Amino acid sequence: MEPTARPRALLSVYDKTGIIEFAKGLSDLGYELVSTGGTARKLREAGLDVIGVSDVTGHPEIFDGRVKSLHPAIHGPLLCRLEKEDDAKGLDELGYPMIEVVACNLYPFSDAAATKPPLDDLTLLEMVDIGGPTMVRASAKNHRNVIITCNPEDYSSVISDLKSGAVTLERRRELALKAYEHTASYDTAIANELANRWVGAPEDSDDTEEQTRRLPNTMTAAAFRMHTLRYGENSHQAAAIYTDPGAAAGETLVTALVEGGKAMSYNNYSDADATLRLCRALSTDEWPATPHACVIVKHNNPCGAALGRTQLEAYEAALASDPESAFGSIICVNEPVTMDFATALAPLFLEVLMAPGYEEGTKEILMAKKNRRILTITSPNDRLSPLGRKTVRKPIEGGWLVQTEEPPVIDWDKAKVVTEVAPTEDQIASMKFAVRVCEQVKSNAIIMVQGLATVGIGPGQTSRVEAVKIAARRAGERGIGCVLASDAFFPFKDGIEQAAEAGASSIVQPGGSIRDQEVIDEANARGMSMLFTSHRLFRH
Repeated sequence: MEPTARPRALLSVYDKTGIIEFAKGLSDLGYELVSTGGTARKLREAGLDVIGVSDVTGHPEIFDGRVKSLHPAIHGPLLCRLEKEDDAKGLDELGYPMIEVVACNLYPFSDAAATKPPLDDLTLLEMVDIGGPTMVRASAKNHRNVIITCNPEDYSSVISDLKSGAVTLERRRELALKAYEHTASYDTAIANELANRWVGAPEDSDDTEEQTRRLPNTMTAAAFRMHTLRYGENSHQAAAIYTDPGAAAGETLVTALVEGGKAMSYNNYSDADATLRLCRALSTDEWPATPHACVIVKHNNPCGAALGRTQLEAYEAALASDPESAFGSIICVNEPVTMDFATALAPLFLEVLMAPGYEEGTKEILMAKKNRRILTITSPNDRLSPLGRKTVRKPIEGGWLVQTEEPPVIDWDKAKVVTEVAPTEDQIASMKFAVRVCEQVKSNAIIMVQGLATVGIGPGQTSRVEAVKIAARRAGERGIGCVLASDAFFPFKDGIEQAAEAGASSIVQPGGSIRDQEVIDEANARGMSMLFTSHRLFRH
């Protein structure tokens, strides 16, 4: 192939947003356009002259386009270091013109992985791009000689840079870094999705080998900064919010529609996450007569949660659990906001309200108060977005702690009544509700419940007895006859004594203390029923 004096640009994109305008801009600047497959067809349809990659390589695309750009005629120019005499001479001897600009973005693997129902493995693996990442990485590696752009938002500025003359090294580095971030997030999405599919399902086992099988060998993460927040937990800390590559608009907390008031803060998002998590946990078909869930959270801990026949009923019951703490809280409901609920909520000072929708006229009522934010998120209801197993991580000095976060694990058919008095069916229903709340409260945690509503919550205490006292104080007379849930066993009988004095008539706890019998004896002496679940529910 005869060398040409015209500079070349290689365009091969899955996301074709703005590619025609970019190609026209390059053509006007004198660039010869080289392209592949669908990108080439689109450019030709727009009336542009395009050289096919097969014409450059002298080899046809094979295996339905699986192999097209992996050839020295492409990667030689991409990796040629023009500042090295031997490289430049070698490229000239091969007759391969230099490629100076590349536009490439990759197959949408994250979108494919999020498809419902899920794609089978073979179909999903077809969305693993091979030639694209190689082209991007090669161009970024040789950014002194090749301008690489992966994001359509950069096209117009690249054209402007080229029109102005030489593109600075600083600008080339900026684009190269974006390219490496693009491929890194792509590989991370693949690794994480395949780990979710191929790593073993959870088993009720303490065996180290079994636990290891449930976690990936390598911890990877990729996310894109959406915007910088005003500050972090405190004003001296910097903060930003990032989104997962596969997060669809409106379906996650990060991508929810935010309206009214000032921008969401770091603490708002943190508390909203805890609120959403509990609302989803309560939104199941387990309580069909009370489908409406309302959760109120302050400083990452629920101060009220309830199920009701109506949204207003659920809200009033949740608020009654701790109306003082509800001041400045975050609230989530699992059904579209009704006019009755919006009117009742109007006087309360709250930071954020989350719901899957809003009846006509309710937004105006809710946003009448200054700085109140309302979020529309399509999935606070577990029936729409079931809780699944995921991996969560916590940074510590020198590394990370990683664990799985599982859906509810308690098998109620295996729960054991350990007292002389057995809990009633209504008490067992309350226990199931109380445990769902308990799962989301910071440890040590005590939950007091009447029916399907909390009446007292004792969160995040260093002493379990102190947690009982706090829950009892908040419950007051409403604690008489309640069901009490504990996230871990009672190590001594004093916790049972405090629970009885608060009015609890039934207790649900994991059991497993060396003094279990002493605790059981105390419950029997006080005529209480108690159920052991065998599952601890710490959340630190």
